[in-house]
Order: sequence, then structure tokens, then C-alpha cells
Amino acid sequence: MPVNLRNRDFLKELDFTQKELQFLLDLSRDLKRAKYTGNERRLMQGKNVALIFEKTSTRTRCAFEVGAYDQGAGVTYLDPSGSQLGHKESIADTARVLSRFYDGIEYRGSAQSNVEELAEFSDVPVWNGLTDEWHPTQMLADFLTMIEHSHRPTHEITYAYMGDARSNMGNSLLIMGAIMGSDVRICSPRDLWPSQEVQDAAHERAEQSGAKVMLTEDPDEAIPGAMFLHTDVWVSMGEPKEVWDERVKLLTPYQVNRAALEKTGERDAKFMHCLPAFHDTNTKVGQDVAASTGMTNGLEVTNDVFESSSNIAFDQAENRLHTIKAIMVATIGD
Repeated sequence: MPVNLRNRDFLKELDFTQKELQFLLDLSRDLKRAKYTGNERRLMQGKNVALIFEKTSTRTRCAFEVGAYDQGAGVTYLDPSGSQLGHKESIADTARVLSRFYDGIEYRGSAQSNVEELAEFSDVPVWNGLTDEWHPTQMLADFLTMIEHSHRPTHEITYAYMGDARSNMGNSLLIMGAIMGSDVRICSPRDLWPSQEVQDAAHERAEQSGAKVMLTEDPDEAIPGAMFLHTDVWVSMGEPKEVWDERVKLLTPYQVNRAALEKTGERDAKFMHCLPAFHDTNTKVGQDVAASTGMTNGLEVTNDVFESSSNIAFDQAENRLHTIKAIMVATIGD
């Protein structure tokens, strides 16, 4: 049967089948080619989308805005001071108001329950730009990037995630790989693994897809054979410096450095990161962490890896545009 995602919400990977996610990846590829060749058709002409950002963003906001503009749609950006969501107006009421004005609503914030409630009460599709639990738009970009660089289907792709895996990236990379039939390894201290509920869901989907799922504390077990090494930031702004020191000590064995890339045994092993990355001291956070820990050559990734040809994080970043555009076209496009 053909895939029809019209009027569907895009909240988390577990809401979709492998066939549906592959359809979005194929559509992303086609839209990317059309943009590159100047043959893009505007399938969202006359549509309007609302972007609700309770957390700041560069890639997600720009991808939604440029993607909508490319397709002929209008965009309204609502930052934390630009709406009354959750302060003077409930999430449910906000959903019922905005869906009278807009054809689609994007939400980027903390709680997954917020975007789920927004979708429950909205009459138009709701798209999850990021929550603490899931990052589904990033997953489409990551998988499109891995397909492009490996020239292989998803069931022939092997990748490892290194670092704090309790995060949205750890959850989403584990689940997406399980759905798409990949060989996915999550490598972090056991206390930083995804929840048991997420692990169980991954194993269930892996049984259906033939995926290989590994969770381990040992980089020597996770890295060999990996075509792609993923990571994410170890520390966040607002966390006390005591947490930084503890986190750095705990996660240093999981840093993506030149030795880790060589350990893959893959001549063309690539480094991936959803960005921003703390790979040098050219940011305030990088300077503060370096001053606190003495790590001046990067945290989750060393600067020599980040500045090398192994780094395809900027290809990932570009693919946020094409994959987010695909989500919008598939759900509200003509």
C-alpha cells in the first residue's frame, strides 16, 4: 500500500513504521535534489506554519523557516516571550487557538508531554522540533546523512553513539536504528543508558526489523566495525560547575578522538554530531569548562577530529532542512 502521512503528527519515532520513515527519507532525498537542480515544486503554497520555541535553536528554526519558504508557506516564529503558552494560556487552549490560524505547528521545548498535549488538542499536524525525551527531526537528518556517505541502505549501516545516552539523542538513535534495521551500539556508563522502557521498545522493534542492538559500557566492544561515531554535548548551560567536573571525569573515556576513529577499523569512518559541539575554547562554555577541567582540545570530540575530513556534522546540519521540509510536505503539502 502507498504511504500517506497527510495530517499526521510527527512526535516521536515509535509512532511510525519502517516503511513510513523510509518514505520520509526518500522524500527528503527527492526534495534535496529538486532544490539543488532548481526544479523544486511549491507544494505548500498558501499554507501557514507556527513555530513555538521554548528552547533556543539555530538549525531547527532555520530549517523550518527556510523549508517553509522554499515550499511557498508563511511562517510565524514564537519565542518564549512571544506566546502565553503554559503561563497565561494552557497548552490545550493554545493548540485550539493556533490550529484555527495555521496549517501546522512546530514545538521545541522540554517535556514530551507538552508536545503530545499540543497534538491532542490541535486540529492540524504538530511536529516535534526537540524535547528532553526525543529528537525525531534530527533522526531523519542523521539517517539521510549516513545513507549518503555510506551509499548503503539502513539495514547495512553500523553506528555507535558515545557519551551521555539518557538524552533525546541517545533515545532517538537507539530507537531509530532499531526500527530501520541498523546495527546500533549505545556506549556509555550504565547509569547514563536510556531508560528500561526505551530499551525494551528498541529490542521489540529490532525483532521486527532484524536490527542489532547493543548497549555497553565498553568502547572496545562498541567501536570496532562502526562506520559512524555519534556523540552529543556532555554539559549544559546552567548546570553547576561541580556537575561539569563529575560529568567530564565520567565521560572522558567516551570522547570521540583520533584513537576512537582508528579503533573502528573503517578507513572512511565518520564523525557525527547534532551540534553545537564543544570542540575548542572559542565559546564561553568551552572556555569555562577548559578553565575548570583543563581540557583545552575539546570535550565530547577533540578539535583535530572536528576539523578533519572525518567530520560530516555540517552535512547533517544541512540535511535538517531537507528532512524537515519532507515532514511538512508529507503532512500538510498539496
